[in-house]
Amino acid sequence: MSRAFVNEDNAAAQADQPVERQVSAQPNYVTLSGFVQLQARVAELQALHGQQAARGELADKQRIADIERDLRYFNQRLQSAQVITPTSVDQVRIGHWVSFVDEHNHEQRVQLVGEDQADAANGLINWGSPLGGALLGARVGDEVIWERPVGNLAIEVVAIDLG
Repeated sequence: MSRAFVNEDNAAAQADQPVERQVSAQPNYVTLSGFVQLQARVAELQALHGQQAARGELADKQRIADIERDLRYFNQRLQSAQVITPTSVDQVRIGHWVSFVDEHNHEQRVQLVGEDQADAANGLINWGSPLGGALLGARVGDEVIWERPVGNLAIEVVAIDLG
């Protein structure tokens, strides 16, 4: 057989393999609800894998490969998770809800969470993001700079609470 055909076969086999999900280098701090979400995601993926495996020869091989990739990622995230449970509200920590106002008197309320739990549309902000980094460690009355791609914004912390 020609080497060209062997190489094409290898390339086709590699193209079917899903690209591994990148794991962040930052510590995997999570809230308790973020930890529960990780556990639920792993259980969901395990169930999906079992359903596909039960189909035997009719199983979707690409779907199985995608599920296995996601299982590797979420199992690793679950194993490395460090649950943070804030108690005092003297300064912003992971898990806290934070209200702040910007220089235009626009008020926002967000919760600092782990990266797998982050959902900006619902006010859940990754603690390692530019906004999370600006708020982390701040106290009520502190003015911090939120470094944004569209320009820096001065914001003032007006409240910190547990939820």
